[in-house]
Amino acid sequence: MVLKIIEYLGIVFGVIILGLLYGGIARKVIARIHRRYGPPFYQNILDVLKLFAKSNEASHGVLFNLGPVIAFTGVLVSLFFIPLGSFRPLFSFEGDIFVVFYLLVVAPLGMALGAGEGANPNATIGIARGLTLMLGYELVFFLSVLAPMIHYRTASIATLVTVQSAFPHWNVFPFFISAFAGLIALHGMMGEKPFDQVIAPHEIASGPMVEYSGKFLGLLQLYHAVGIIVETGLVVDIFFGGGNWLTFILKTFFLFITLVIINAVMPRFRIGQAVKFYWKYPLVISLIGLLIVAIWR
Repeated sequence: MVLKIIEYLGIVFGVIILGLLYGGIARKVIARIHRRYGPPFYQNILDVLKLFAKSNEASHGVLFNLGPVIAFTGVLVSLFFIPLGSFRPLFSFEGDIFVVFYLLVVAPLGMALGAGEGANPNATIGIARGLTLMLGYELVFFLSVLAPMIHYRTASIATLVTVQSAFPHWNVFPFFISAFAGLIALHGMMGEKPFDQVIAPHEIASGPMVEYSGKFLGLLQLYHAVGIIVETGLVVDIFFGGGNWLTFILKTFFLFITLVIINAVMPRFRIGQAVKFYWKYPLVISLIGLLIVAIWR
């Protein structure tokens, strides 16, 4: 039992470092695309260490302090249900995918509760945008994942990884339409342009994070870092066959960098445009994917 705890503590630490490195590399890639030099790829790690070394400048109440904790805990717990390459999930049972969906909603809601306590208008606007955007991408993502769940008659992430075997038996090929809709939903989940309305630095000064500093801001940085691995890892496990730890890292990194490159060259949607886009195109695509599965069966 002690060895198991040590193993998963090591996994958590490794995922945090990996997520911070992904974010740092993304900053470098975006800078190069914009013809800038950019910070070093390990800058995010230095930023987090610096933030945790600082004191918190302001507090607006208990919920304000608990918001980052709830957000980080939600995404961290979801990590224990997702196969990470060769590492089997700590919790695996029939229906665990619904638990992950629930936890992925709890995390941003926790941040919304904390930011709302700060009573900053920029934070309030960011929260409203985030909750509105969730109405678009959450439904599309669920419907896209529903296709392989119905076909294989399982709601276990580990089982969906197992049935895919090796290339070319990944779910992305027989469920290409559903996978395509899921990737569009993933783009919104990760808050990359054109779906970065929640943060929108040039409009609302980072939205929900505007009042946070010190350790709380550092915790939100860790929340984002773990979220990168959880969200891309979930898509890799369901549609791209999972794999050992090396192929898992390569797949998640390729998926993430693809979204980052799109982010670097796209403008930002207005929030109304973003939700309308999700309900108009990806939603229809995901429903077509479900229809094909129903006919295929």
